Amino acid sequence: MIFRLDERLLFPDPELAEPDGLLAVGGDLSTERLLLAYQNGIFPWYGDDTPILWYSPHERFVLFPAELKVSKSMRQLLRSDTFRITVDTSFEKVITACSSINRNGQDGTWITKEMKAAYIKLHNEGFAHSVEVWHQNNLVGGLYGVKIGAVFCGESMFSLVSNASKIALIHLCHSRLYQLIDCQVHTGHLASMGAKLISRKEYMDVLRKEI
Repeated sequence: MIFRLDERLLFPDPELAEPDGLLAVGGDLSTERLLLAYQNGIFPWYGDDTPILWYSPHERFVLFPAELKVSKSMRQLLRSDTFRITVDTSFEKVITACSSINRNGQDGTWITKEMKAAYIKLHNEGFAHSVEVWHQNNLVGGLYGVKIGAVFCGESMFSLVSNASKIALIHLCHSRLYQLIDCQVHTGHLASMGAKLISRKEYMDVLRKEI
């Protein structure tokens, strides 16, 4: 059953989500609603041609920083000082790049203008963060997401040169700020770095422990 949200600040039990994780439709992207969603393992994911859709997958694709796998070639690249890494210096540029980059198998972007504005507001209020990767003063990669306790709810990443997004993720893991990174969508390169599927219960146990 898919629930329709109204102006009240509440969500249904995530256990009631559809098999594909879809839980609810409607509501808004206010800071208060977004934080409530993330605190309960829920996130928005929709396009320009649909209302706001809220998901809570029965399994989560996550990366525990302690289980991060870094290849020998990546370790050599990190030591080479080819890239410069910053945090929270160019959030708007990162989310803009994530929304505009072409991705295989995707038609358009799910980062709508409404979502972009909402997450920039989250960042300005201290809840959303970015990692930026620079090469010769050009922004060539990065990622952004929402911090809930010691869990980083990753939203998107981009790479204009080979390995730039991986470098951003490695930096995030090495920051020691997070016990778990929610990757949301399964990809082969994230799996190769140690990301794996866990149950919603396992995810929520970590999330609630760290809030």
